[in-house]
Amino acid sequence: MKNSKYYMVFSLIIILAFMAYIIFDTISPDKENATSDIKNEISNNPPDKWQAQYEIFIRSGLKSVAVSESGDLFLGGESFVSCYNKDLKEKWTLEIPENITAVSVYGDTVYACSAESVFLLDREGKVIGDWGPYEANCLITSVSANKNYVAVADASNKIVFIIRKDGEVSSMVGHFGEKLHIPSPYFDVCLTDDNKLLMANTGMFRIETRTIEGKMQSAFGVSGIEYDNFCGCCNPAHFSIIPQGYVTAEKGLNRIKILDSEGYFVEFVSSVNNFTASVPLDIASADGKTIYGANPADSKLYVFTRKKD
Repeated sequence: MKNSKYYMVFSLIIILAFMAYIIFDTISPDKENATSDIKNEISNNPPDKWQAQYEIFIRSGLKSVAVSESGDLFLGGESFVSCYNKDLKEKWTLEIPENITAVSVYGDTVYACSAESVFLLDREGKVIGDWGPYEANCLITSVSANKNYVAVADASNKIVFIIRKDGEVSSMVGHFGEKLHIPSPYFDVCLTDDNKLLMANTGMFRIETRTIEGKMQSAFGVSGIEYDNFCGCCNPAHFSIIPQGYVTAEKGLNRIKILDSEGYFVEFVSSVNNFTASVPLDIASADGKTIYGANPADSKLYVFTRKKD
């Protein structure tokens, strides 16, 4: 019992430390000056090619979004997971006594993560299992599933757990060898159908492609305020794979953009907006034609569609 209480207190300290970082990142005069300088640079940027067609308040505490191939949306946040159909009508909401930080869906299973655990749900919203915790003092910020594995990103320990569908850990990327540089609680991952792991090494301002054992295959991205770079202290905060390549979301200068399969800039989804600078939108898209953004700052779901020429 004493060990359990110690573990809970230590975990709380870790979470509070990350919250303090976010607050500092928001109010620091240096950050404000840097953001002002960056905004002066964007006047010559390419115009946004997309628009927020819908803005829907979901529920206080919204944090994450995932979309299935059929178009169903899965939304997670403070003590809830919700499902909406492609027409943005609520199908169900499950109350969970945990703050859900990340969601993913593959086949008939929804993966909803708290800071320390992975909850498995069926497509009707029933809990069918749970995994973890896999490491002490973890802070799960992203989850992605394919046919064989589930990737779970732990921003606190700077590790990606590759988990088999039976819940057993297959590998731990970042645990050995070259350490990942994750300076803030933003750490996103995507698993492809051919078992490639894509991950945002945010302190290095790049998206990396690795094997599920962690071997580096390729990477792209550099730090800079130009529209084709990643700005701020640690970016991209979120990303998703789409048919065109990637859609990424940044903090510091809160912007969403599309990159091609090699990481070259294609167009802005949203660069001129009123989003909170330090709070990036979690993003998801199934077809690259509709992009969904879950905004923790106002608990709204933003539905982006391309502007008509």
